[in-house]
Amino acid sequence: MVSTGSYRRLSRFALIGIASTLVYAVCAFLLSSLPGFALPATRASVAAYVIAAIFSYAGHKYVTFVSPGSHAFEAPRFFLLTALGLGFSWLLPLILVDGLGAKPVLSIAIICAAVPAFNYFVLDRWVFAPGTKMRAVS
Repeated sequence: MVSTGSYRRLSRFALIGIASTLVYAVCAFLLSSLPGFALPATRASVAAYVIAAIFSYAGHKYVTFVSPGSHAFEAPRFFLLTALGLGFSWLLPLILVDGLGAKPVLSIAIICAAVPAFNYFVLDRWVFAPGTKMRAVS
């Protein structure tokens, strides 16, 4: 049975994820449409993704997992996980849609379910896990 604390953590995880998505969307829109400052859509998207990832790291570190670990230890792990998620969200449509002719909605649905579930597990067990080495320096 899952404890109330686990439900709260999962709720915080979802809220940070939703907020990170909104940060990405707003930043991508602004960076690609501000008169006199607009970036090409691809560059705006990548920049917005980086901004949202930084927001997501801080939110999960301080709100979701309330981790006392050091940034030097946790941040590289977090950004490696983020890069893996980005790679998966690029590779899966390449295989399913471009390679096998599936409808894009299939890869979108799989990514929307698999990436957050995988991220939650890895963040909890590896990135912000209690008892891992290199915790906050006293």
